[in-house]
Amino acid sequence: MTSVELAPLFSGFSTPVICDACLRLGVRYDVMSPGVRPLRPGMRVAGRVLPARHYGSVDVFLEAFESAEAGDVLVIDNGGRLDEACIGDLTVLEAQNAGVGGIVVWGLHRDTEELAGIEFPVFSYGSSPSGPRRLDARHPDALTSVSCGTFSVDASCLVVGDDDGVVFAPIAEAARIVATAEKIFSTERAQAQTIRGGKSLRAQLRFAEYLEARKGDPSHTLRMHLKRVGGAIEE
Repeated sequence: MTSVELAPLFSGFSTPVICDACLRLGVRYDVMSPGVRPLRPGMRVAGRVLPARHYGSVDVFLEAFESAEAGDVLVIDNGGRLDEACIGDLTVLEAQNAGVGGIVVWGLHRDTEELAGIEFPVFSYGSSPSGPRRLDARHPDALTSVSCGTFSVDASCLVVGDDDGVVFAPIAEAARIVATAEKIFSTERAQAQTIRGGKSLRAQLRFAEYLEARKGDPSHTLRMHLKRVGGAIEE
């Protein structure tokens, strides 16, 4: 599945709903450090991972753009460094020119004022005025896979980002994730509307029945109860 196909599929679902869908399906997903956030509120990104390991030179990004397909999301491994920025306005403009759908950095960006004027999704830990002051040996897998802390991702993964953070999952599971996300989203929106109408979530989930059942069977969990009554929370 290409990024052009992935982006519209995931555009209607928040990252929390996507994580819930993966959890319900038993699909492995990974979440980037909670410090990685969009450049400004409301930015969203979704597409196939386009990996690039930064080692002190911008050429790795330019080379990644050579093989990028429309809508791919450049995911940069800069080791989570907080002593340098690895992208600025020129890299972002070039990504936009190459048809890339967004950039996610395990690290920092710079040129914040200029980036604010570019309509392009950028996610990072934040900003630093300093660019790299090093040039390390380039990793042989610099354009194949990237580390995002405790996990690694590659082009077999999709990435979705919004104000809640950034999540990765297997592209092969995209259709199942979207189908389950739709069910969760519909159920939860209906529950939220019902709460606004005056009926508590406890009443909707028949929580009193759950408490009563648990008295007789301490092993009876809320998730077991919700599967029976059709609630979305923790199901």
